[in-house]
Amino acid sequence: MLTDRIPGDHFIFHKLDASLAAQFGNAVSQPGRTFHCTASTSECISVAEREQADVVFCSADPGEYRRLLDALKRRGLPLPVVVVSRIPETSEWLDAMEAGATDYCAAPFERRHVSWLVESALLSTERVQAGAAGC
Repeated sequence: MLTDRIPGDHFIFHKLDASLAAQFGNAVSQPGRTFHCTASTSECISVAEREQADVVFCSADPGEYRRLLDALKRRGLPLPVVVVSRIPETSEWLDAMEAGATDYCAAPFERRHVSWLVESALLSTERVQAGAAGC
């Protein structure tokens, strides 16, 4: 069944604790946006495929985001992953980016910055898909 979807309206919060998800959700919420919380890599992949997710916001736990990034790569899903942290740490940000994350975001979460992150992540996906299509 085909639905009219607006890019940037389906998000996954992967392994974000409830408090962090609530804080981040307040900054990213807009009418029509859907959020799914996942607790395992396999669940995240399943939800991403089923719901045609646009961006995954993943916990800053290196084991979690590396596992997710590896699974997405193996599956061939060009889904942007933004690592979300409570505390901004330069080394954490660099490690996440080196592992293949699309971006990194730390509290305090400001609506304008989070909107920019979403737009940037969606553009990165478009570039990857265009490159895969040979454009």
